[in-house]
Amino acid sequence: MIVKNKWKITGWLFAAITCLWLCSFLSSCGKAPISNPNGLNVKYQILNLSPDAFPVDLYIRFLKINTTSYTFNVNQGYFYLPYLDTPFLIRSSLTVGGGPVLVSRHDVLKTAAVYSLFITGNVADNSLTSIFTVDTSSVPALGRGKVRFVNASPTGTGGIDVYANGVKAFSKVIYPKYSDFIELPNGYYDFQINTTGSSTILQTLPKVQIQDGRLYTLYSYGYTNRTDSAAFNTGLITNR
Repeated sequence: MIVKNKWKITGWLFAAITCLWLCSFLSSCGKAPISNPNGLNVKYQILNLSPDAFPVDLYIRFLKINTTSYTFNVNQGYFYLPYLDTPFLIRSSLTVGGGPVLVSRHDVLKTAAVYSLFITGNVADNSLTSIFTVDTSSVPALGRGKVRFVNASPTGTGGIDVYANGVKAFSKVIYPKYSDFIELPNGYYDFQINTTGSSTILQTLPKVQIQDGRLYTLYSYGYTNRTDSAAFNTGLITNR
């Protein structure tokens, strides 16, 4: 009888230990989303707008995150971040195993958020810099969308004005700054980009559709004093 009781006690003890191990295992699994893109739900994008930075890569925890390097004026769109640890390092991809650090960011990121990083300036004259934006905003009124402007053009230090169908939407946005989001009624817009205080049109984006509930970022890049691939230009991102 005593032997049987011992076996019962041993069996219960084994079951309890097994149960505790399973709970610990499941608990550790529940913490896995810390390094899981879907768990973090943080969307991020990088726009390389520097004509002489050449292809660059993003490193987090000193590990290369992207599979395709970021080249000049090629928007790869948003991706989910696997980690939020800082620093975020932008390194040249021209060296195997990671080239020199060109940009280092220590931004505090929040889960379920959306961000963009604009890389601009020149490596040659040590003017390379970055513009970090939070790509979320309150929901626009019914029948309206939201637009903002990012001045990533190094020769736009005196400011840039933006007109939407002939009406000034953004005034004197200096480099390297950006505006708040503004609401615009749904429809098609011709966006005209001018140097602040000048009637000279730098660029026109015709027939841009602003849709209900959407968020957009209009941005400038390049140089007004160049006529090659690094000349002044504009682009548009749909943030939501």
